[in-house]
Amino acid sequence: MSAPPLSPWLHAPLADLLRQRGHAWLLQGPSGLGQYELALALASAWLCEEPTAGHTACGHCASCHAIAVRTHADLCVLMPEVAMIDLGWPLDEKSQADIDDKKRKASREIRVEAMREAVGFAQRTSARGRGKVVLVYPAERMNTITANALLKTLEEPVGDVRFVLASEAAWQLLPTIRSRCLGFTMPWPEPAVAQAWLVAHGVPDADAVALLRAAGGRPTDALRLAQSGRSPKAWALLPKAMQRGDVGALADHAPTQAIDALQKVCHDLMAVGQGAAPRFFAEADLPAAPSNLALARWSKSLANAAKTADHPFNAGLMLEALVSEARTTLNSAAHRP
Repeated sequence: MSAPPLSPWLHAPLADLLRQRGHAWLLQGPSGLGQYELALALASAWLCEEPTAGHTACGHCASCHAIAVRTHADLCVLMPEVAMIDLGWPLDEKSQADIDDKKRKASREIRVEAMREAVGFAQRTSARGRGKVVLVYPAERMNTITANALLKTLEEPVGDVRFVLASEAAWQLLPTIRSRCLGFTMPWPEPAVAQAWLVAHGVPDADAVALLRAAGGRPTDALRLAQSGRSPKAWALLPKAMQRGDVGALADHAPTQAIDALQKVCHDLMAVGQGAAPRFFAEADLPAAPSNLALARWSKSLANAAKTADHPFNAGLMLEALVSEARTTLNSAAHRP
């Protein structure tokens, strides 16, 4: 088993990072740009036993194989349990047993117990002699207690341990965490490069451009949309369907997905209202923009709804309420003075 090839827009950033020195990196930028992919490639290069001339991981040594099969003794991966499961990283026996026995759900935050184990890991001797790496993703999923557990080790690392934190919302991190890391902002791929990458992953060429627009130009987010069966045509019809109050247009969306889609509608209407170009929809697909005040209230309401979207009291009722609010807001444009 070998790691999948690195996305083309990440080759130059990886080479740039490997030329620099530092014990802690923060890879930051919006979702869909490959933070996790780049963080893992960086960790693999640091631990590789037969690095290439460019110092990247060879992909075939014992260390690279151990990372590929998720068993490397010198790599500690810190993620919410839902992300660990999604990305194929094993949980510790007790956590897996608790989840299997339905004693609790998989965590959506990085648990402080896992962080304390990582601090202990950082203090141990390297097993393979190439140093140790702690990879944290998404780093913004550390709560204050978990982040403080990391802080001292991050400030005064013991021995040959290095840290790579990958974040899709770096502003949510404690300032003290950010200040102890070297920051690296993720690059945006050129549209043609992102489109070609999507086509190489099985997305029809005709859909790639529309899906990239729906994802705001973020390739891995666009690929997730394609894999979830999202129709580019249905996406284009969404804003005016919300104006009509058509709940069915969001029937296959979980609450978090519905809120994300509505926030994109709201964003584009705000942009158009200020004379800027929309980002997620074609301007012709948008209804007339409501007042700035109406859009600001809607944006705030959606942000509040997002805080509880993972655990709604009733997903169906929540969806109906979201669409009703969207309809009211979008139709208020007809009454603008």
